[in-house]
Amino acid sequence: MRIVLVNRYFHPDESATSRMVSSLAFGLASAGVAVEILTSRHRHDDADAALPTAETIYGVKVNRIGTSRFGRARLTGRAADYASFHASAALWCLKHVRRGDIVIACTDPPLLSVSVAAATALRRGRLVNWLHDVFPEVAIELGLVARQGRLARLSLAVRDWSLHRAIRNVVPTAAMARVLNGRGVAEDAVALIPYWSEEDEIRPIAPVENRLRNEWGFGDEAAFVVGYSGNFGRAHEFDTVLDAAEYLRDDPHIHFLLVGGGHGRLAVEGEIARRGLANVQLQPLQPRERLAESLSVADVHLISLRPSLEPYVVPSKLYGIMAVARPVLFVGAGDGGVATVLRSHGIGHSVAIGAGRALASRIVDMQRDRPAREGMGRRAREAFERDHLRSRAVSAWLSLLQAIAAEETKASVEARLRYSAGSDDRTSA
Repeated sequence: MRIVLVNRYFHPDESATSRMVSSLAFGLASAGVAVEILTSRHRHDDADAALPTAETIYGVKVNRIGTSRFGRARLTGRAADYASFHASAALWCLKHVRRGDIVIACTDPPLLSVSVAAATALRRGRLVNWLHDVFPEVAIELGLVARQGRLARLSLAVRDWSLHRAIRNVVPTAAMARVLNGRGVAEDAVALIPYWSEEDEIRPIAPVENRLRNEWGFGDEAAFVVGYSGNFGRAHEFDTVLDAAEYLRDDPHIHFLLVGGGHGRLAVEGEIARRGLANVQLQPLQPRERLAESLSVADVHLISLRPSLEPYVVPSKLYGIMAVARPVLFVGAGDGGVATVLRSHGIGHSVAIGAGRALASRIVDMQRDRPAREGMGRRAREAFERDHLRSRAVSAWLSLLQAIAAEETKASVEARLRYSAGSDDRTSA
């Protein structure tokens, strides 16, 4: 069994999908599975990075293909980068995929399953789609594609075709599974494997032991840090967070820390400067080896997600936050998936988008009630250890892939038996 994972970014890139794909690849390789990755030669936040075209990392054979490098600043440039990756990935699969290979196509760039499906089928490989986001629905909800336009109809049609071509479609949430079922994908063609984080790498670090907290100027025990870590993307909303920071600007003990990158970071920087928010600090995404420190800097973490995108986007940052035993304040739909998780585990609160004053009030409450805050953190870590360990997720993936391989073996044996029976009948005749 050879696994080929296809995603635009991979280790050492630190974007969300890269971390998930890298974690799975390394986990499968450590279990003795032959794993290759098909990815680009640059990082999501550095289009000019020149990564090696081929190397082996922790037992994973990495194949980096050439693409355009316009970067994330403009939609036209990003679209060109998407298209060039699609074309290069399809050509690579046509040349290198072997019969029986399991090709796992991710969703960066969007609709990657469409180009990979045809090439994989021609080479008699087996396709598994791993949906981190659901496109084109995300683009439609963001207004990037007209809901009733020809492009939306065409994109949905070819995407649905690729979902039906796949032997399995893996999703991280039940809500996303329902979206696929609603598009006519059979229940037995959808597998639910929740997201995870690295239990052996991401653990809570107390403020007094956190070097990064000191480096960033939060060493004072009286400092209460409200953190955001991840992509500054179109799916997220930051005005509510900045409104809360503005309401709390005169509190010398409450600080806001925004860690990450993405197309929206410049706009956030500009808004911070316009409002004169000296209580907001920006930092870049941190390397994997400092992720536990980075996530542990904050006393409470922020997550935001536009309500219309709830069924189609999963904020994977939640599981790293749970791993470091921190509570969550969610800015988004109070009846959505993220809010439901926070309520069911008792690990945080939700406020609506636009409710900056309510968010500020929640922050003050958490600052003042340390026992309640620490209780939420303990419950977050307990839920993480119960449901979102990397070892559990890799085992689930391994079982799924072994089942697919067994199905293929059974089908091959049955085909040979049918052929032999037909040959005997012809000989007797």
